[in-house]
Amino acid sequence: MQIQEEVLQVLLIGIANGAIIALIALGYTLVYGIIELINFAHGEVFMIGTMAALTIVTWVPSLFGVKQAFTLPGPIVALIVLGSLVAAMVTCALLNVVVERVAYRRLRAAPKLAPLISAIGVSFVLVNVGLLWKGPSQLNFPDLLPQVDIFRDWLGINTLVLFTFKDLLAIVIAVPLMLGLHLFVQHTRLGKAMRATAQDRDAASMMGIDINLTIALTFLLGGALAGAAGAINGLYNNSAWAFQGFRGGLYAFTAAVMGGIGNLRGAYIGGMAIGIVAAISDRVIDARWTQVVVFGLLILVLIFKPTGILGEETTERA
Repeated sequence: MQIQEEVLQVLLIGIANGAIIALIALGYTLVYGIIELINFAHGEVFMIGTMAALTIVTWVPSLFGVKQAFTLPGPIVALIVLGSLVAAMVTCALLNVVVERVAYRRLRAAPKLAPLISAIGVSFVLVNVGLLWKGPSQLNFPDLLPQVDIFRDWLGINTLVLFTFKDLLAIVIAVPLMLGLHLFVQHTRLGKAMRATAQDRDAASMMGIDINLTIALTFLLGGALAGAAGAINGLYNNSAWAFQGFRGGLYAFTAAVMGGIGNLRGAYIGGMAIGIVAAISDRVIDARWTQVVVFGLLILVLIFKPTGILGEETTERA
């Protein structure tokens, strides 16, 4: 493989993985932007999304009397994939709303350490939910997607660069979701209420905005995106594990901080950057060192640009 093909291969892998990371990072940045809370349980919400998707892709085929979904006709498999995505998004959206109501709402006026400890507690609870649901072993997520090389099989390009249907699907699902969130926040009434609440909660309340509803909506959106990331992750990596939320959550948190936590565009950029950095580390150094590289990058960002790429200096709220 020539150097140009090597670079392109790494970029394509990084973008596909970065799309998944960016979806999770958006949940961190949405919640922080509106209530200044680092929701450390968000990685586990992502894990629950993968488990929910896995449940659908293993349960639905049994209704047709088969064990593996890929033995079913193509249109039915496509519906199963879509159903797993929707199920993961709905499950995680509702879960995140419940988490906000039970674990965070009463702590809004408490010292900042209290909701942080609560978030860590929720993450342990959700890990144990995953363990009880699917067990401690790493599970195989059924490979439902066609084994297609986009460049060779669809475009007829003779190259050693591998760009599969999985890579394409990860990008095709993630990018519209990110664009949809941007349009929702910028151009809808509820989105404007979210932005107003993020800027000044008291003023927004005096203007008639339901603060509790707006914050719940923020958690709902963040949970839905984490669920989508969980489903895509299962389809992409063909695995599900109760402890996968730790790595995915920390990668996404790093992406959110790098981009400027609280800034949606920063989450997009940070997610893609972390995906590409991880892909470069896997290819050039060693996959065992990738987490060290990513978290080392986080430390450098916090030292030299603590507000992130697109973050702005803010004053402490009273």
